[in-house]
Amino acid sequence: MSLNIQPITGRIGATVSGVRVTDLSDAQFAELQQALLKHKALFFPQQHLSDAEQEAFASRFGDLVVHPTTPSEANTAGILEVDSERSRANSWHTDISFVVDYPKITFLRGEVIPEFGGDTVFANTVSAYQHLPAPLKQLADSLWVRHTNDYDYAAPKQIEAVANKRFREQFTSTVYESEHPLVRVHPETGEKALLLGHFADRIVGLNSRDSRALLDLFQAHIVSLENIVRWRWSQGDLAVWDNRATQHIAVDDYGSARRIVRRSTVHGEIPVSVSGESSRAIKPSADTRTPLTEADKPALQKAG
Repeated sequence: MSLNIQPITGRIGATVSGVRVTDLSDAQFAELQQALLKHKALFFPQQHLSDAEQEAFASRFGDLVVHPTTPSEANTAGILEVDSERSRANSWHTDISFVVDYPKITFLRGEVIPEFGGDTVFANTVSAYQHLPAPLKQLADSLWVRHTNDYDYAAPKQIEAVANKRFREQFTSTVYESEHPLVRVHPETGEKALLLGHFADRIVGLNSRDSRALLDLFQAHIVSLENIVRWRWSQGDLAVWDNRATQHIAVDDYGSARRIVRRSTVHGEIPVSVSGESSRAIKPSADTRTPLTEADKPALQKAG
């Protein structure tokens, strides 16, 4: 039986209804994979998954990875809890792009949802590139950008200065830095996408003023109204997005209410530029890669 997939906008986003992701046949899963490549972000209302079910579903897409800046005890499982009492990801970003092989797909489940506000907004970085004027496309194709975790996209809000300092020290206890092409070629579709977001710190070879002007210019094209979709959460919803072709932001407009979502991410490929050059890990070393979950480490070692 085919899936019920309904587009939300003309450029990004679709809802998938009438099925639990835990019950997908191989044919339905293949259809879902193609829908994700087409729509970039998929939304599954009222799934109410457990951690184990979320991990199992995410694992069908590849090896699970963990956030490299979380405490070590959180790195044994494929679930990261994002609690508004500790941090709020209120800026546009591509997940963990400061690591050279950043995640290719992200899964987010709504656990505690505010009565109002707290939406997540997604932007299509492929259509952003496609609709650039030709001179800007030519410029973008030639640029490389440094991404680093030295800037914290999930900075705490409305908490004591001591806690804020502790959070930032933890987040940057290891500084990660990678150089990515501003335009990466999607490994499955061949589409070109702009790779920016909060972790994009500077364009390689330019001074800070010129760099910021160009970063802001291209970022404005990514988040134009024509390129975005906004998801209003209900408890139990599941969102899945192609992290290679999108940016997203969790809108911090729900006051002191609590918001808890639970995230899983799938190991990604090292980006390749229009000219065929691969991204480069700079810090902590040229060999730095995204850490896998404990469950997926044996599988990767065996494959290697």
